[in-house]
Amino acid sequence: MAVRTVLDAVRDRAGSVLPTRRVLATMGRSPRKDLVAGLTVAVVALPLALGFGISSGAGAEAGLATAVVAGALAAVFGGSDVQVSGPTGAMTVVLVPIVARYGTGGVLTVGLLAGAVLIALALLRAGRWMAYVPVPVVEGFTLGIAGVIALQQVSGALGVRKPGGDNPAVVAAQAARDFAAAPHWAAIGVALAVAAVMLVGVRLRPALPFSLIAVVAATVTAGLAGLPVATIGHVPAGLPAPSLDFLDPSAVPALLPSALAVAALAALESLMSATAADAMSVSERHDGDRELFGQGLANLAAPLFGGVAATGAIARTAVNVRSGAVSRLAALVHAAVLAVIVFAAAPLVAGIPLAALAGVLIATAVRMVQVGSLRALARSGRGEAAVLVLTAAATLAFDLVTAVAIGLLVSGALALAAVAKAARVERVPLHAGLPPADHHDEERALLAEHIVAYRIDGPLLFAAAHRFLLELTEGAEAKVVILRMSRVSAIDASGATVLGDAVARLRGRGTLVLVSGIRDEHHRPLDALGVLDRLRVDGHIFDSTPEAIAFARTHLPSRALSGGPSGASR
Repeated sequence: MAVRTVLDAVRDRAGSVLPTRRVLATMGRSPRKDLVAGLTVAVVALPLALGFGISSGAGAEAGLATAVVAGALAAVFGGSDVQVSGPTGAMTVVLVPIVARYGTGGVLTVGLLAGAVLIALALLRAGRWMAYVPVPVVEGFTLGIAGVIALQQVSGALGVRKPGGDNPAVVAAQAARDFAAAPHWAAIGVALAVAAVMLVGVRLRPALPFSLIAVVAATVTAGLAGLPVATIGHVPAGLPAPSLDFLDPSAVPALLPSALAVAALAALESLMSATAADAMSVSERHDGDRELFGQGLANLAAPLFGGVAATGAIARTAVNVRSGAVSRLAALVHAAVLAVIVFAAAPLVAGIPLAALAGVLIATAVRMVQVGSLRALARSGRGEAAVLVLTAAATLAFDLVTAVAIGLLVSGALALAAVAKAARVERVPLHAGLPPADHHDEERALLAEHIVAYRIDGPLLFAAAHRFLLELTEGAEAKVVILRMSRVSAIDASGATVLGDAVARLRGRGTLVLVSGIRDEHHRPLDALGVLDRLRVDGHIFDSTPEAIAFARTHLPSRALSGGPSGASR
């Protein structure tokens, strides 16, 4: 019975992430718009797929295979109608050290394992987690990726052999030293020209695919002028037959940490891209779990055809939306067009200069940096700016997953500090909880002299607990202290413990402590730690403040109310 229950649960989860007939039916709503958008995205994606494939170390053919296979599967099974998937700069950053350490077979195995992890995340309904990533972390992550992508292209742009090493800044510096030892200007001229055409052209005519225009112009110019620049070289026509020959089961344990990092990045970037697509399209609302499932299938299949790990691509998705895409058909057309190029135009691709692709990726990195957003975050507060800078720096110094983890930890610490500042203990007038007709003015003043009410506002958590203890025990010197807790929004074990310590200190001075207005949901932590057990036994816990004041009035020493020594001394 237990096994059947588990199987039923898995079946239900799988059904929830598979595309429905209604979702697939949307592909027939506006085929002409989707066809135009798919062609436009394919033109933009071609140089990026080639560039990211080469930059990852797996080769141009790996980039094309990823764009075709992963792009098609993620389009059908993903959770966004307008998302475009394929090789990306962020993923390239993670793949480079894997290729260097384990070779092409290792990076294909990592992609396969990452696909399985993504499917598991989808079945666990992890798609909603993206909502918990703060904006400064996302912006810092993007800024760091842009820096890494640009640094990775230095050797290609300078026309020197890529030095060994994992840190992109160190590799770029060594490439610059190699260039300075034997400078040759053809490659750097091609890279800068391509980057300039893209950056200037997109400002003048955003609708034109300047990346492809620049690459074609550079290829023709280099061929006619006989420029001494390295080219892509032979690219196999067509996709290889699906195969698992690369898989070495004995290497899986060693590759699993890398696979988890790739899966985490694929999930993060894909959900970020889908969220951005929602913002650009009025009617688009992605399903995070389906998106993870589609990316998982895409990453399971791409390595079988020699492709590397893929994610949702923010830049290509933006082009798709702005080109009028309505449904998944546009992303499918993009993959189909790239497949035709793989089968029919491979010889033409072979002559593209590597420096031209380096220029494309440098321009792409520059365009990833949204100066307006960075300025806005910097002005919004020092904490947000610090998280952004720290995440970006960690991306350059370590790896993307570590950078995001650091950013989340710092953001969490700052959030807790802000929550702690929101909590306060405020002395309130006694008449705020006492019916106005209960006493004459003289008696009311005398009561206020001996009874002090403190209202606790906000969350009483560990970050604010120590400050709370100091404020309460240093300021309370009356005969009776009433703690009004109706406005406590949250309380944890630390807060409950400190509350108990404060009550114990006040009682140790001979002060009568009364508590009022405890919310139902706060009884559990207080009762579990037993911090108010003695008050409950003595009957000193009340539902409302007027009840507590009435109790205090009847239990004050008679000499205090008659203006005796204790009253006169105050």
